[in-house]
Amino acid sequence: MYLTVGLPGAGKTTLARQIAETQGILRLTPDEWMAPLFGDSDADGRRDILEGRMIWVAHEVLRSGASVILDFGCWSPEERYAIRVIAESAEARFDLRHVRIDETERRARARSRWESAPETTFAMSDADHDRFLALCQPPSPEELSYGAVPDPPPGFDSWFHWASMRWPTLPRFDEVNARPAGPRSAP
Repeated sequence: MYLTVGLPGAGKTTLARQIAETQGILRLTPDEWMAPLFGDSDADGRRDILEGRMIWVAHEVLRSGASVILDFGCWSPEERYAIRVIAESAEARFDLRHVRIDETERRARARSRWESAPETTFAMSDADHDRFLALCQPPSPEELSYGAVPDPPPGFDSWFHWASMRWPTLPRFDEVNARPAGPRSAP
């Protein structure tokens, strides 16, 4: 499972498209669903619902032996660790791709995309970009080197439990019946 991580306009979707095309794999990008379905990037929490179903679909794709790329952004380490655990529970290799560029260029790209293809994105003010930047926690060197997965946050008995609360339509995977984690030759 590939996961693209970064802020709007950094190039995540461009990279995800390249990977999907060269690998011949399924790409799941929430923005491409949110705009046509709801005309809004969040639509009263519907993004979390949609992302939960996309993660479930990705897990099913991995269980079938195929690869998938989630083009999500995933601004928190908790989101990334949860998705990594879900991928590894299907015996898939996890490949995190952190995409970042100069901040001025990133904002210009996001603005240009809105002006040229508004059906693929959402309007973002400077205040939105400032808020996104403050919320985004880039992957640590430990995450990028695929070190040990830490324990889930307090109050959660597993990363599956945390994920099912973060993405409300993501089923809580049966950990007893989950296959043990182990690398495969393809993500």
